[in-house]
Amino acid sequence: MGEYLDQIPEKIQAHIRRITASSGLPDTEESVEQIAEGWLEKKALFEQRMAENGMNEVMLLDGDDAHGALIFTYSGSLLTIGPAFDTGRTIEYTSIGLRQDVPDSAVANESSPQGDILVDSVAEFTNGPVEKSSPVLAIAVVGEDLEPEEEQDLLSEVTQVLTEDFVEVNKTIVQS
Repeated sequence: MGEYLDQIPEKIQAHIRRITASSGLPDTEESVEQIAEGWLEKKALFEQRMAENGMNEVMLLDGDDAHGALIFTYSGSLLTIGPAFDTGRTIEYTSIGLRQDVPDSAVANESSPQGDILVDSVAEFTNGPVEKSSPVLAIAVVGEDLEPEEEQDLLSEVTQVLTEDFVEVNKTIVQS
């Protein structure tokens, strides 16, 4: 094992190895360490942006809850689940950007989660940008009660900032 991989929960380490294998980087322990270091940076950025924007971490997003959420998966991908409108939700998927086996990003309108979204479980979607995610590591919800349009704007803004943050992290991985 290595310095960075050892800092990642054991249940996620195999996931990091699979990401490395599909990243286009050499399949070496050095590459695993690079991906693990990047994953740790992304997790810290997710937590930082969540705190900066008054978001709270929860263990469950009830499928019937009309509020949206920002989700960080085991693979380091982001899922933005917009608040519920009459036509459904906007759900955006943003990958870690290094994987070659998933799209970089995808958006679907008129979508919805299939049931509850739980930490340590996959999230599944009806008409989603992806059918299901890798297991969920963290779920962040907006801490204040906002109108759906305001909540959607905040979630979109945080997603945009995190995506830019993650691109910068990926640049350091590729340049290593």
